Amino acid sequence: MSEIKILPEILSNKIAAGEVVERPSSVVKELVENALDADSSRIVIEVKSGGRSLIRVSDNGNGMSRDDAILSIERYATSKIYYDMDLLAIDSLGFRGEAIPSIASVSRFFLVTRDKKNQSGTEVFIEGGKLKKVSETGSPAGTMVTVRDLFFNMPARRKFLKTVNTEMSHIADTVASVALSRPDVRFKLLHNGKVVKNWPLVTSPVERATDVLGKTLRDKLNKIGFEKNGVSVSGWVASPDIWRNTGRGIFIYVNGRYVHNATVKHALFKGFRGTLMKGQFPVAVIYLKLPFDKVDVNVHPAKHEVRFTEQDIVHETVAVAVEKAVKLSQESRWGQKNPINTEKPVSSEPFIDYIKEPETIFRSKTEYDRTFPADSQEEMPWTITDRKIEQAVIWNKKKFSDLKIIGQFHNTYIICESAEGLIIIDQHAAHERIIFEKLRNISKNKLKASQKLLIPETIDLGHKEADILIRLIPELEKAGMEIEPFGGTTFAVRAVPVLFAGKQIQPVIMAMVEDIAETGANRDVDELFEKCLILMACHGAIRANQHLAHGEIRALFMQLDECENPSQCPHGRPTWKKWPLRFLEKSFGRII
Repeated sequence: MSEIKILPEILSNKIAAGEVVERPSSVVKELVENALDADSSRIVIEVKSGGRSLIRVSDNGNGMSRDDAILSIERYATSKIYYDMDLLAIDSLGFRGEAIPSIASVSRFFLVTRDKKNQSGTEVFIEGGKLKKVSETGSPAGTMVTVRDLFFNMPARRKFLKTVNTEMSHIADTVASVALSRPDVRFKLLHNGKVVKNWPLVTSPVERATDVLGKTLRDKLNKIGFEKNGVSVSGWVASPDIWRNTGRGIFIYVNGRYVHNATVKHALFKGFRGTLMKGQFPVAVIYLKLPFDKVDVNVHPAKHEVRFTEQDIVHETVAVAVEKAVKLSQESRWGQKNPINTEKPVSSEPFIDYIKEPETIFRSKTEYDRTFPADSQEEMPWTITDRKIEQAVIWNKKKFSDLKIIGQFHNTYIICESAEGLIIIDQHAAHERIIFEKLRNISKNKLKASQKLLIPETIDLGHKEADILIRLIPELEKAGMEIEPFGGTTFAVRAVPVLFAGKQIQPVIMAMVEDIAETGANRDVDELFEKCLILMACHGAIRANQHLAHGEIRALFMQLDECENPSQCPHGRPTWKKWPLRFLEKSFGRII
């Protein structure tokens, strides 16, 4: 008896659903793409309980006849391709013929549709992949698909769904990414009966871009326009001074399809080369158009990825297009050409101590002689134990303010002299530690050290980021930041910590919520707040390549002496390194 069997159609559809329908946002993506392929100009997405209980997508597109409606629920039924050669030149968003039967196999699925030729529509009801009803019904032209109780017959899959807010944030991100590519289509997203986002028709595509990315970027987006070797690149990049801690501000479209592509992303970073530091991500919307036979979209079941037949040409074209836009943005910003080495004027007093804190004694970990005994053969100014670098201690009782300042190296490192040797201090890391401990003390001691803004600063966020910020508002208030909802996913900042007086707070908040959204928003609130303080300290600290006067360095050292842990920045990087005199003398052959 044969052990190999043909799988039942319902089971095979469930397997396909596992590839296509990862979560509620996958359902929304497939249905919205079908609506766009049907030439819809208005699409409404209604969701309840984060998509667990209801997903409904309605459009005013072409609709289907009764025969086509019945065929659409069959696996591999599609109107997009007919021959094998069609796979090599796909010009539609959907084409595989798996989405509808896959979704219907793991839900209670209702389809109501009518094409413009017929006076009445067709209603189809499928439960768990089994056809229950086909009937005639009255309906407007277009299609309405209702998906209820997603994964009701797959409890294991339903168990792995995240919280309502998390799933809803994925849906909002999905709709936003589609809306960004189609400014000629109206989109409305509702959750539990309330409008989450409404994208109306716009006269200029940049209006849709600012609707999605945030209105604060309206004057910061620089247009891209470049074509070479049959590859056209358009879209926008934000000025290099507008950056994110994660890649959530990068949107890539290939022939209208939102995708993830390493080649385009690498080219994007190449175009920003020399303007962004490590760990900074640009904000960009890249539209790529190229012949359909030059791109393979049949790479991933959910169509998230594409492959280019001429990858090098695509990479070069995108890199040049972005580089041109970035260069123009810099010339416009500085009012001159080649501003790479031009520095902004800096405050003469960046280390004003706004908060009086109790003195703390600088605590060292080890004694110098214990790390470097007289008979030591060690020639390095640090030791490696268990793959961790342990710094030699600077001194036993002295403080940073006792150091003799020699000067700055590359306007980034402060060179100092002590009785034991040469000390090099990372000015950014040191100031990060100072600001972090001040913010932590403010929140811990409830000092309410904040400064009211004369004009509140508004910030537009995505749904996921907005949900994170709402959770953090009570904690951020402890650090002196007052934020309140301002309608939808917009927030108003009414007060900031005094340490941030006169500085832009919008980039700080954006960095906080986007970093948390990328790395995990379901952690403990205290842990998230600690991360916020770290990011606030990073943004508030003096930067590398910033000249400091002698008095400013002294002020920095005095505040560093008051820190509980002056040897590491909040990220864990060392704030200083020591080259002992003995090490230097051995290096130059003065001693053996």
